Amino acid sequence: MKKSLLLFVFSLIIQQVISAQSTDVLAIRKYTTANSGKIISEFAELLSTPNVAANPAGQQKTAAFIMAMMNKRGIRKVQLLAASTPGTPPAVYGEVLVPGAKQTLIFYAHYDGQPVNPAQWAKGLDPFQATLFTDAIDKGGALIPFPVDNNYKSDWRIYSRSASDDKAGVDAILNGYDALVKTGATPGCNLKFFFEGEEEAGSPHLHEILDKYRSLLQSDLWIMCDGPVHQSGKKQIVFGVRGDAHLDLTVYASKRPLHSGHYGNWAPNPAMMLAKLLATMKDENGRVAVRGFYDDVTPLTGSEKKALAEVPSVDEQMENELGISTVEMEGLSLSESINQPSLNVNGMQSGNVGKMASNQIPTYATAVIDLRLVMGNDWKRQQQKVIDHIKSKGYFVTTNEPSDEERKKYAKIIKIIPGEDGMNAQRTSMDLPVLQKVIAAVKSTSGEQVVLQPTSGGTLPLFLFEKLLNAHTVTVPIANHDNNQHAENENIRIGNLFDGIETMGALMMVK
Repeated sequence: MKKSLLLFVFSLIIQQVISAQSTDVLAIRKYTTANSGKIISEFAELLSTPNVAANPAGQQKTAAFIMAMMNKRGIRKVQLLAASTPGTPPAVYGEVLVPGAKQTLIFYAHYDGQPVNPAQWAKGLDPFQATLFTDAIDKGGALIPFPVDNNYKSDWRIYSRSASDDKAGVDAILNGYDALVKTGATPGCNLKFFFEGEEEAGSPHLHEILDKYRSLLQSDLWIMCDGPVHQSGKKQIVFGVRGDAHLDLTVYASKRPLHSGHYGNWAPNPAMMLAKLLATMKDENGRVAVRGFYDDVTPLTGSEKKALAEVPSVDEQMENELGISTVEMEGLSLSESINQPSLNVNGMQSGNVGKMASNQIPTYATAVIDLRLVMGNDWKRQQQKVIDHIKSKGYFVTTNEPSDEERKKYAKIIKIIPGEDGMNAQRTSMDLPVLQKVIAAVKSTSGEQVVLQPTSGGTLPLFLFEKLLNAHTVTVPIANHDNNQHAENENIRIGNLFDGIETMGALMMVK
């Protein structure tokens, strides 16, 4: 009886939070619409700054531009948080302390972007020049100028590197705060802002920043603004991420390329050897056949299973969208699949194809394997399971080019280079009181279901925040699911950007 009463009272509190925020959210929406031209103009300027690791000057300029955005909005203690290793991109930090506030939220996004190959982008697109289209290019969207009347439509898209991943996150967070202040609302707790500069490189120095500024970065919750909303278009809250690890494989055969007529059927073909080896790693139902691959998986909790069951099915939609007629793991939905550890072949290479193809037996074949991890997996242990599987198939494993003696001694030789930048999975309990408030805040911005995902399919360095700061994290993504992040023609849908501003503003009013 007491438990039922407590749940009832808590439900009333949440409903009061939603009602209290709805008026403020409408005010933010009205402000965003009225100032859309100014918001988009500033965003376009942010997008015009190159932000890839190969361009340190561009990275510095991007960080400086974000600092200027923060200073313009009255955010305090704006500064760069440098890693201990010299020459690495710093994090950009700022804060807003609210008198009497008892909790602190830190909003995270990253300002670095993936490398670009301009030749792969659609005609008329420059990766570092914001370009406006009436819709997605593959849906017939047409190039248009930025409107002088500042009347932007929700389905219009801005194309540029980092438009969605993750300058949109930076922009939504800062404009969410700006709209909150300009509409007369008050943050419900202390706010801190943290924009990383190395996420796309695997956050190799983030641990140095978190450790060095441990006291400054204490909080009740980190809110990560990165990634796409649900494929249904509904907003979603993600409570964890999968981990990630890689293995580089190279199978060797003859010391020189051979004529396939003179030596075919006699000399081993490394491409065929590698293909056969990779084929042993999964069964016909898509399950990884590596011994012990699933043994240490931590099961989902009751709350997480319930949330997963309520995730809208988008399998048929995505099959049609992607042009596929079957899925790898029959019987599992997309949402269920990403809550399992996976083994994926990122790419294979041996000899030449197309116009460059020749009748040869190549000397080697290489592949990169991507391991996605869930709670319970350790990234180094998961790598070792795959290495042990390869050994069980009769391969001599080395980390160097094989010597003549090794070539004479072993029929199957493979060089394996384990990636050193692996990350473990992380997941925050849905039952935390502060997360119940986060759920209520996001719901206050939408008349539709808000999707609650136990785990994202992708990877963020969230285990570092938990390990070094003992912090809780949650991810509230804003980008459209078809944003082409990490690839050519990256884009952000205008409606998603403006919805993201509302969402971030609503989260900042959580008490």
